[in-house]
Amino acid sequence: MTPHRKRDMTGAMPPETASDSRALANITVRHALGLPVLRRGLPQVLAGHDRLDRPIRWVHAGEVSNIASLLMGGEMLLTTGMGIGPRAADQRRFVERLAEQEVAALVIELGPAFPEPTPALVDAAQRHRLPLIVLHREIAFVTVTEAIHTEIVSSHYALLRRGEQIQRRLTALMLDGEGIPEVLSALAATLRAPVFLEAAGRRLLSHAVPPDYDLDPVDVWETARHADDAPGVQAARVRMGGHQADGRLLVADLRAPFDALAGIALDHAADIVALALLRARQEEELIAHERGSFLANLADGRVAPEAVVRTARAAGLDADPALVLPVAAEVRAGPAAAPADWATALRDARQALVDRGLHAIVGRRAATASVLALVALRDADQRTAAADAAADALRHAVGRRLGPGEVTVAAGRAVEPAEAGEALRLAEESAASAAGLPPRPWHDVRALELRRLLWSWRDDPGLAALVDRVLGPLIEHDRQRKLVLLPTLEALLANGGRKAETARALHLNRQALYHRLTRIEQLLDVDLSDAGQLLTLHVALYARECIDRARSDR
Repeated sequence: MTPHRKRDMTGAMPPETASDSRALANITVRHALGLPVLRRGLPQVLAGHDRLDRPIRWVHAGEVSNIASLLMGGEMLLTTGMGIGPRAADQRRFVERLAEQEVAALVIELGPAFPEPTPALVDAAQRHRLPLIVLHREIAFVTVTEAIHTEIVSSHYALLRRGEQIQRRLTALMLDGEGIPEVLSALAATLRAPVFLEAAGRRLLSHAVPPDYDLDPVDVWETARHADDAPGVQAARVRMGGHQADGRLLVADLRAPFDALAGIALDHAADIVALALLRARQEEELIAHERGSFLANLADGRVAPEAVVRTARAAGLDADPALVLPVAAEVRAGPAAAPADWATALRDARQALVDRGLHAIVGRRAATASVLALVALRDADQRTAAADAAADALRHAVGRRLGPGEVTVAAGRAVEPAEAGEALRLAEESAASAAGLPPRPWHDVRALELRRLLWSWRDDPGLAALVDRVLGPLIEHDRQRKLVLLPTLEALLANGGRKAETARALHLNRQALYHRLTRIEQLLDVDLSDAGQLLTLHVALYARECIDRARSDR
């Protein structure tokens, strides 16, 4: 059995077979002038210096005045000048007809028939931007034709081989169990340009960008989808399966045109994506993946503030809101569910909000149980009702599609869209930090600031050292005794240091409580009537809870 070839983190082909659409050079006029067979003719470029990178489709030699009518475009025309004509008007008309046929270049061998280029010929070539080259030494045209045609055929063969390499690479990804997002990522890395999969109506389903891409992909997509014939845009039809209208796969780089390899790679990828859609019915999963990627990027600060509304609309938010409510949920026992189940649950949650008159975008951070959402608001007064609706929708959708489990929801402040990234990050961290708290419909981010901060530091050795210094003796005591004292300290802190309320909460008489508190003070060397020391103990207890839960999750 042939072993699978290891791929790099981008999904692009390994270095020994990597294809780069910009690396495959066409046989251009400039390239042809560099061949030994033409260099022997001592070529001199007289006009069209800025058009020497035009590709040569074929080479033709001829000596008749109507030679342009025999050409199809893209040829390098070799001639001794016999058919050009002696008059300036004939020469201008000869060049004009060649330019109309989009001939790649005119090469004239100077000699008895045409001893020197005339000003009329040079001016006409310059005006029509037609490369005009003269040869100062006689060469056999057949050797030029043979050499360039060999280069063209070799280039086409190399192009086909590299196209096959890309097809095998993308096919291998699917056979290895990867999905359409990974195929798009590999294609984007190979072509070094963003790739977009659209459904009918040019609705964005999924996209991928190459590593270290420095342009806003949504900007590129919005420009490219309205500029199908731009040099830096290519598209291929994708059959969506069933009775659905065709979609398309789009590759776009507005900074430079693509060569033929990009089109071949795109066609291969479109066929593979179509088969994947037919096999796995992945459209719903792609929508969920795209929305999850947008929300994760937003929370991670990778979406510019001014681009939030535009990018959210591209990902499926059907509104231009004045304010948005960031909502996050931490789902227990969810990550093992299949992507299709997650996609269905997220779709149901969003539809439940739509049914309540709320526009929203809901997604999941990839490979985690962290659900993120933005709910469009008219004003801040909607916040509580929207948070209630979002929490209810998420909890019911997850329970129905993923099975029973704990869903901890946190809602942030109602903010302007430009501030949504930071607010969503805080909501996500708050939901994670609140997963161990007693259940409630949803948690207000503002009430969890300290707990969220400690949760974000849960892996910091300094925080573990703080817990050990402040609570260590009490924890050690409880390990060795039947009568544990940590719950007494927790109850005291939960009741703000008030002893009467603490005694009632623990169902103790006051003398028993005072005895326990005295023992805690002795073990920890603290004064439980000191507000500052109570605060330190409270922080240490929160920190211990975060550290213990993080360890149990691993």
